Amino acid sequence: MHETQPLRFSPFGEAAIHCDAAGEKLDHAVQERIWSLAALAAGWPHVREAVPGMNNLLLVYDPERADFEVMRAAVEEAWSTLDVSRRQGRVVEIPVCYGGEAGVDLEEVARHAGLSVEAVAQRHAASECTVYCLGSQPGFAYLAGMDERLATPRRDVPRTRVEAGSVVIGGAQTGVISCDSPSGWHIIGRTEIRLFDPDREAPILLSPGDRIRFRIQEVR
Repeated sequence: MHETQPLRFSPFGEAAIHCDAAGEKLDHAVQERIWSLAALAAGWPHVREAVPGMNNLLLVYDPERADFEVMRAAVEEAWSTLDVSRRQGRVVEIPVCYGGEAGVDLEEVARHAGLSVEAVAQRHAASECTVYCLGSQPGFAYLAGMDERLATPRRDVPRTRVEAGSVVIGGAQTGVISCDSPSGWHIIGRTEIRLFDPDREAPILLSPGDRIRFRIQEVR
């Protein structure tokens, strides 16, 4: 049961602890526990920051008030008695133009999956993905829930620049590039939705727990 699943701990620099609950596959029930633990630990007086990841949690603490062993003991106790509250995220629809110049790697992903480009787009759009965490670049959401058939190893040679709005697949995950940046993920499409806009009142569009539904605008 998830209530008794042990965490693996490792130091992260001189004043942070990494708490890993990941198994062979991402587990949404475990992620719910990670979010709840992060919310709880963020209120501890010796914790400076709680950063949830994909089935893991990083806690940055005040080294004058705690050390690795103190943090480990506190987290272990909290994990075993945690009151998990289900996170009710928003449903966010992201329209996508698949293939062509907007998705230059769609055919490669289709070949790897043994599917047509139309089938890849349909499977991608049929998957409701959940935002597990944000990272890598402002507003970039790490998603879980993509159709396993579409999993494609990352490119051997990353591109030096991938435009914001590019819809990508890397390994078993999919996402939307939020800022122009290098990336080794495969580009399968493009959306006009901006995950990060510094001029918007809320610059970052998505939050952990939000559910993403990709919608096919066209397949080229």
